[in-house]
Amino acid sequence: MTRNTFMVPLFLAVTSIALLRATALQLQIPSVASFVGFDGPSFVLSSSTQIVVDSAFQTSGSPSLLSYAQTFRDDLISLTGFTSISEVMTGSIKDSDPTRTTIFMTLGAANHTYFNGVATGEGYDFSISSQAYIIKGSGAIGAWWGTRTLLQQAAMITAGSGSGGTISIAAGSGSDTPGWEVRGFMIDAARHWFKPSFLADMCIYASFFKIESLHLHSSDNLWDQNIIFGPDWRQLYSAFRFQPSAGSPIADIILLPNETWSREDFTALQSTCSAHGVTIVPEVDTPGHSLAIAKWKPELILENDPEHLNLSHPDTIPTIKAIWDEILPWFTASEVSIGADEYDSSLADDYISFVNEMAAYIFGKSGKSIRVWGTNEPSDTLSIFTNVTIQHWDFPGDSIPVQLMQRGYRVINSEQEFLYLDGKTSDAGQFPVELDQSLMWGGAPDGGGWAPNIFTQNDPSNNTTPENPLLRGAIFPIWNDWGNNATTPLEIYYQLARSIAVFAEKVWAGSGVRNTALTQDQFNSIYETLNAAAPGQNLNRAVPAQPNNIIFQYPTVAEPHMTAFDSVGPPYTLTFTVKPSNATGIGVPLLNGTSMLVPFDGGVIFAGTDSTLHAQSLAFEDPTTGIRYPLNYTLPADVYTTVEIRATREYTYATIDGAVYWWTTNLDIWGEYMKLANMSFAAPSHFIRAEGFDGELHNVSLVLGS
Repeated sequence: MTRNTFMVPLFLAVTSIALLRATALQLQIPSVASFVGFDGPSFVLSSSTQIVVDSAFQTSGSPSLLSYAQTFRDDLISLTGFTSISEVMTGSIKDSDPTRTTIFMTLGAANHTYFNGVATGEGYDFSISSQAYIIKGSGAIGAWWGTRTLLQQAAMITAGSGSGGTISIAAGSGSDTPGWEVRGFMIDAARHWFKPSFLADMCIYASFFKIESLHLHSSDNLWDQNIIFGPDWRQLYSAFRFQPSAGSPIADIILLPNETWSREDFTALQSTCSAHGVTIVPEVDTPGHSLAIAKWKPELILENDPEHLNLSHPDTIPTIKAIWDEILPWFTASEVSIGADEYDSSLADDYISFVNEMAAYIFGKSGKSIRVWGTNEPSDTLSIFTNVTIQHWDFPGDSIPVQLMQRGYRVINSEQEFLYLDGKTSDAGQFPVELDQSLMWGGAPDGGGWAPNIFTQNDPSNNTTPENPLLRGAIFPIWNDWGNNATTPLEIYYQLARSIAVFAEKVWAGSGVRNTALTQDQFNSIYETLNAAAPGQNLNRAVPAQPNNIIFQYPTVAEPHMTAFDSVGPPYTLTFTVKPSNATGIGVPLLNGTSMLVPFDGGVIFAGTDSTLHAQSLAFEDPTTGIRYPLNYTLPADVYTTVEIRATREYTYATIDGAVYWWTTNLDIWGEYMKLANMSFAAPSHFIRAEGFDGELHNVSLVLGS
């Protein structure tokens, strides 16, 4: 066993603290399947608590049990503030220091199955005594999920009474297993660009709620009927996100090099997600939604339909195979999605042959299986191989899941009626901003809650049972149909945050299966606490508590100034008085010895990780996409103007001389109409007088709260 050699004092009055007894776990998300409390001393978690990994299993799993324990330690420090927790040790429970409480991680839990009876490594047993909190996984990943339970218990106890340097967790024993193997969310990263760092943070956040996968939709295009069928179809936004290697035969598919992931970046992203129990399942959608390929090889398109590839063209399938040849070695998941969504049903045989050929090709190249979106492709002669998973999304138009399962297909539930979101807004309010709580808790035909076995609200015969062996689970997607300008990345998080948590409860516990499952009121009573506590990331852009909620306050900022706050999430109020210079331009020297006057844009007043505020038009800029959102206002030169900016997660507006101005964006809804939508920006709090600003700046303050 490896341990620190210095002596640790007997932890703070353990005997007296441990007499504070409890016999029940705190509520958490997702709910724990079973727990029996003991009438005995609690387990006291403190800065002297040690984490020990069973040396007999330390290398088991990928990531290993030891690796998961090391990540858990980081999370425990982040959540509790117990910064002196020692490094993870290996050995046996008998080797642990008896003067310190021990979290012991081991394997060997038995009889853990999904609802369909299939054995899983995701289950765990746990026992809690005054001296030890023992997590025993059926696999390393099960032990990892067990650490999420411990963290949530600590978060809820701290929220209820504060830690005071220790956290007392009820003695007892429990057991927990997810109901389904697939418990994922999807981000449309094809129509909206996201940096790997944001996607990694989303994995870390979702992991706290025992979500196991991120489906990454990575190639697609916007759709405007007035453009795509006309001569300017090449101008429509499309993207393929994987940056091929130098000299690759598919290198010319990339038209937006600044909006791609390098192999190095993507490998790091997968590693971060995997370290938190989350697998990235990549998707390259063909033969539909393929404008990015059409721009590269226009000879492959179907006649008069540039976003669909002609599968009968002799070079189409070889081109698609070449794409997968390039990127398959990047991926660590055991399966990938080839999309295969919304293809012309009159070409059913071509489509089915394509799916089957790609299933065999990808498996032969990599040993990976494939998923496709459920698409209505009627054929009297052919059928998709039953080893292809169907990701159902449209009942009954594109697939009827119970019929698919009767034919032997494995199904993932992504039914749009319950599970679809669209970035910022949807066409005619078709989808909610976040998952509809009334449907999640009461959307089944019998009035019960949604679960992966529920595909329709109205027809019980088209739903199935939780134990159906061909029902793999569910994935809920957020699409970005309106492109980069519709949202900032953080606005996508705002839509996903609560959605991930409620979805996590339903795919772990189901509805009406366990008597320990949460009610809607219970969920609502704990969600905000757990959202704020989720360790390893700061998507809320929360900052430490400040006196009177004042983040900073300066009477005058005469020189560029850097604060301690990279970004501050809403709600907040940012106030300043500004007098821009009346400079009309900057002289730029030319090669012939003369100069050219370039219009002066006023520079940057404030900048942060997630936003930049320009003097010109008081435009907010999203640093991820580089898109500017101007305010309908121009600062007068050589005049003092007081600006008060207020932001929530739904909007940002400025009050100037008593008038209110809103930051908005204009969304092209399928080429049918334009829709004005509000923008929410985190405060650009890291730099003041950030870049090129010329003028005076006074009475600068940033205050938390609405």
